[in-house]
Amino acid sequence: MALLCVVVHDVGVRVLVVEDHVELARDIAEGLRDRGIATDLAYDGATALHKGGVYRYDVIVLDRDLPAVHGDTVCVALRDGGSEARILMLTASATIGDRVEGLNLGADDYLPKPFAFEELVARLHALARRAPAGPPLLVKGDLLLDRARRQATRAGRELSLTRKELGVLEVLLAADGAVVSAEELLERVWDENADPFTRTVAVTLGRLRRKLGAPEVIETVVGAGYRVR
Repeated sequence: MALLCVVVHDVGVRVLVVEDHVELARDIAEGLRDRGIATDLAYDGATALHKGGVYRYDVIVLDRDLPAVHGDTVCVALRDGGSEARILMLTASATIGDRVEGLNLGADDYLPKPFAFEELVARLHALARRAPAGPPLLVKGDLLLDRARRQATRAGRELSLTRKELGVLEVLLAADGAVVSAEELLERVWDENADPFTRTVAVTLGRLRRKLGAPEVIETVVGAGYRVR
């Protein structure tokens, strides 16, 4: 049975599941998406390397016995390429030798199959907390976002934000006044299934602006994107 590697990033959590057993991969992805975790899929090592180079992931779930490019090669390439993503290996084999081999490839943790989905989610979040991160609190004027608690307040008033609204706000605050494009917001907050030609980002920003209230803090930079004033 296949051995898996998992990799995790900073705004919310974005995961790439790399597994050639399509049904298993889709089941994992569906479960993670139900938890509000943006999840992409790849069914072979070549696709995994491509997506790993294009997108920024917090966690990559990587099957070891992959077609096209072996999972070991993918895992080593991620590390040699300077990826800061955390890696969790999953395998049907529970021998110490396999565990050591997987960790020596650059994995950060190990979980034998069969596993409880709740444990997988817990380990992903634990790895995400260990990943390089920005400050725990993001502050701009009277606007504060507590990353650990996933809470935002303005002038001491707690804001009732959806996961996507909170993710957008976090990306913009972390940019510290720099312009963030709609494409980057889609990449960081949604997953690859998001249609880049929809008004998803604009609609979410509209709701977020209303909840933040006056004076307005999110500025639209025509032709470029958005930034926090």
